[in-house]
Amino acid sequence: MVKTSLALFTENFARSGTTDWGPARIRTEVLSGLTVALALVPEAVAFAFVAGVHPLVGLYAAFIVGLITALIGGRPGMISGATGALAVVMVSLVAQHGVEYLFATVVLMGILQIGAGIFRLGKFIRLVPHPVMLGFVNGLAIVIFMAQLSQFQVPGSATSASHGLASGQWLSGFPLVLMLALVALTMAIIWILPRFTTVIPAPLAGIGIVALLVIGFGLDVPRVGDLASIEGGLPAFHIPTVPLNWETFQIILPYALILAAIGLIESLLTLNLVGEITGEKGGASQECVAQGVANTVTGFFGGMGGCAMIGQSMINVKSGGRTRLSGVTAAVFLLIFILFASGLIELIPLAALVGVMFMVVIGTFAWRSLTILRKIPLTDALVMLLVTVTTVLTDLAIAVVVGVIVSALAYAWNNATRIHARTQTDDLGAKVYRIEGPLFFGSTQGFADLFTPEADPDLVVVDFADSRVVDQSALQAIEALAERYEAEGKTLQLRHLSRDCHRLLKRAGQLVAEAGDDPDYGLAVNYGVRTGILGGH
Repeated sequence: MVKTSLALFTENFARSGTTDWGPARIRTEVLSGLTVALALVPEAVAFAFVAGVHPLVGLYAAFIVGLITALIGGRPGMISGATGALAVVMVSLVAQHGVEYLFATVVLMGILQIGAGIFRLGKFIRLVPHPVMLGFVNGLAIVIFMAQLSQFQVPGSATSASHGLASGQWLSGFPLVLMLALVALTMAIIWILPRFTTVIPAPLAGIGIVALLVIGFGLDVPRVGDLASIEGGLPAFHIPTVPLNWETFQIILPYALILAAIGLIESLLTLNLVGEITGEKGGASQECVAQGVANTVTGFFGGMGGCAMIGQSMINVKSGGRTRLSGVTAAVFLLIFILFASGLIELIPLAALVGVMFMVVIGTFAWRSLTILRKIPLTDALVMLLVTVTTVLTDLAIAVVVGVIVSALAYAWNNATRIHARTQTDDLGAKVYRIEGPLFFGSTQGFADLFTPEADPDLVVVDFADSRVVDQSALQAIEALAERYEAEGKTLQLRHLSRDCHRLLKRAGQLVAEAGDDPDYGLAVNYGVRTGILGGH
């Protein structure tokens, strides 16, 4: 049974990553949350533009989704909000049907995610192979890097008009040099400061120092306010004004399914990544429920929905955020920015935030994957590169699905070539085939090629002690083999079937146990294929 949000909050906040709740821990969590909140602002605004909605729609989503998932999510320290992976899907819906249909879609998306959590579908994330994970983080690091390049364009304002540059034009000359210098300074501060002190998170110090320099010297560089004004009020409850009919459902369902899948895949992969850093496990189904609740609520409060954000999660974890307090703090600070401090936040130079995200890219990219490419199996190396490229060219969900499918096919092919048999003749003159390797759809042809009915004696035993009967294709292969021996007037017996293999074959109606069947399957037990198939056995 799924726990209520209040129960989840009470239970999980108490064990949210640490038992040390001294002043130092609280300070670290709060400052980490502040750092994340500052980095969330331009991301939420940018993704709102991508989706074709007002910036506040993205900011409200970042606040609500971030707050709810911080309280009841499956992994303390994770940060959620509006993301580009979802925004690129939303833009078509908004363009064709309007923002109200987006809100309705986000509500349905949340309901689907809650269902995934209730039915514990999150556990299937364990089927994602490690090469896919490496390709995922590498591709996402490249995507985060490429997303920052747009900050090197002149925003839609007169900030750089004095340099003769139009809105949307790439920076060049002195403005570009100045922007790069501030980015480099931010990165240097983040890299050097931890060597001297960890009292203040290095990313926060980098943002603060660079912002003071820009404001103090009046440097003409792009700032947060050049993207859009973030001033607004509290998000208000709002039922999406769409017709409640079958036609509306047909419009929003495909988008909701895609958004729910993308959101859960990105969230669960981020959950695993953060878990590797913090040493925590589990929580996949709980994260599904949390994401679903967050998106359902967001849809009713004018937000564009969201999911886990690997970049901001890495900022939080690397800044020392290990508990739910950091995520809650990030959401609260974001709301404070919207309500009271928009004027101050809009003065922050984009170069400082770009520098922080560049350090996230460096920390996120799995550099060791480059050194092991020649040491791992060729298939794994190709899967890793495939997922990386697909993530960059399309989106995360497609990349992960492609990686899993290719990995599964490669695994099936490798197992298909492993099946073989050792033969011997027992004391009764029967020929015994000891099968080694799994019998499934990929290995049925190899299995069939192992036998020579026309040359074998009247009694043949197939011993599965070192094999497993896996699927319907395997059942058909056994039945076809029985028919070949029947045509030769010979008898076929099966031996050493495991308990699950026996159940599978018996359920299909193809096996009956001989007298003396051993219920513990501890000894060699013969099974004859149905009398109608083997002609009297």
